[in-house]
Amino acid sequence: MNGIPAQFPAWFKPRFNTDGSLEVIHPNGTKLAHMSKAALVIDQTYFPCERELPQNINELFQALSKNMGYVLVNPPFDHLTEKGFWRTLRKNVKLLRSTTDKALAFTSSVSFFQFATSLMPMDKVLVEMIRHPQKFEKFMDVLLDFQLTSLYLSCKAIGDLVDVINIGDDYGENKGLIFSPRLFRKYIKPRLEVVCEYIKKHSNMKIFLHSCGSLVPIIPDLIEVGIEILNPVQISARGMDPKFLKENFGDELTFWGGGADTRNVLPFKSPQEVKKHVKELLEIFAPGGGYVWNTVHNILPDVPPQNIVAMFEAIEEFNEEFY
Repeated sequence: MNGIPAQFPAWFKPRFNTDGSLEVIHPNGTKLAHMSKAALVIDQTYFPCERELPQNINELFQALSKNMGYVLVNPPFDHLTEKGFWRTLRKNVKLLRSTTDKALAFTSSVSFFQFATSLMPMDKVLVEMIRHPQKFEKFMDVLLDFQLTSLYLSCKAIGDLVDVINIGDDYGENKGLIFSPRLFRKYIKPRLEVVCEYIKKHSNMKIFLHSCGSLVPIIPDLIEVGIEILNPVQISARGMDPKFLKENFGDELTFWGGGADTRNVLPFKSPQEVKKHVKELLEIFAPGGGYVWNTVHNILPDVPPQNIVAMFEAIEEFNEEFY
């Protein structure tokens, strides 16, 4: 891509166009996703539930057959249909457990709002939440059944070996929540609580939630249902002040992220400014423990390499000084 050699999984066979773009095409000819020559990510272009969200598990599986996230499936689940998948996964995780002192993290399929927006465009999902509450509740229940089936398999196979289970469900944007706390508490909170209770009962895994944006109004709710780790800690979003977060929630949540602003600092500041930025954040988040350093989000190609070096130098210097 763009003159840079790249390797793809054997199952990933996009259509490369003469203008440098690529498309993901379903076997029936439907264009599921598109990436322009100048882009860095593939954008979903087809939503299998444009008019109505699934109301039973059969309808959900029919929709998933044309869902970009399930066609472009993440490993190891691209081997899910192979005989002995869960047995092989356990064998591999057990080997890894015995050969590393690092924490093991497992990325699950658990999400509710994001799951909905992968089936139906986000604007329509938000309308559904208001205009058709009974149907949306039914859809949430179908999703919960799907998630619990997935969790049964993963907890049984590796729940005693893995340290952290990752849940990803974005509820926030730059200026606040995407939808009101009331709607979160109506549709998502009770089902997220069931998920957390199941994980705690059937595994040793700590529960990690990735949710971008400003989450302040619902952080107490997340703690209440059993979320133990919050990521990416988007410190540039409204209300997500590091000192406020640490002082108010640091005793109940582990913050995994918030260690460098990948949007406003890493791409644009000098190495000296980056180093100062990272050290100041470490001085806020690190005391008392309960912190895993990470950037707020992915480091993109517009970040100067010297700023990445400065970021890691700041971490090393902080650790040498305080630990």
